[in-house]
Amino acid sequence: MTAPEGHVGHHGPADDPWSLLRNATRARVALGRAGDGLPTARELEFRAAHAVARDAVHTPLDADRVRAALADAGVDLPLLEVHSQAPDRETYLQRPDLGRRPADGTRLPAGEHDLALVLADGLSPRAVHEHAAGTVAAVLERLPGWSVAPLVLAHQARVALGDPVGEALGARIVVVLVGERPGLSSADSLGLYLTHDPRPGRADSERNCISNVRPPHGLSYAQAADTLVALLQASRRLGASGVVLKDEGAALPPGVG
Repeated sequence: MTAPEGHVGHHGPADDPWSLLRNATRARVALGRAGDGLPTARELEFRAAHAVARDAVHTPLDADRVRAALADAGVDLPLLEVHSQAPDRETYLQRPDLGRRPADGTRLPAGEHDLALVLADGLSPRAVHEHAAGTVAAVLERLPGWSVAPLVLAHQARVALGDPVGEALGARIVVVLVGERPGLSSADSLGLYLTHDPRPGRADSERNCISNVRPPHGLSYAQAADTLVALLQASRRLGASGVVLKDEGAALPPGVG
């Protein structure tokens, strides 16, 4: 249907200077006012977005759903499961340190691998449900000849849990695909954290991060995989990761975001 004359999209009149920006971003901008508060519609949108973000944090990680998504994406690596020392979600949120350590008695098959991939629920299991399989498939198809350890699905996990997991698997590099802290317009954002020579005690400065993998509103799987594989190859040549490893890939094409 053609919009009425003087109307831009679904937002206000054409002379509204904020309409172009509102149409280009999911951020909450130029919400307007009703007296000394927000218009009712904007207030309800805020409450709905806040509820979605809270739900993303508290949604349980569904291993069966992740397995099915990996199979649908054509990923045929075995999938192992581990838990952190946080016994439940409430403890996980209150004790970040427990989410960085594997539960007592955790056993993983040792080997010699170029890469280990850890799928960690983090602060948005929803991100893992929706985007981990597509990202893993895109990464693997760009790494012919690399030895990849069995995938690991980590419950109640922080990024640093990948360090003992990667070490136990005998991986030279570990990449943790983790659900990022939800925002009011991004409850399903997946982050990728690369660490060379993983072992307990690694600092955040020794990692590289690719954030906001969540098509169509963030990075596509192909874009994330291209950047990650470039970093992986550079990390293997350099023998390090983190602040000494720079992302020198091409800038994203216009319109990505």
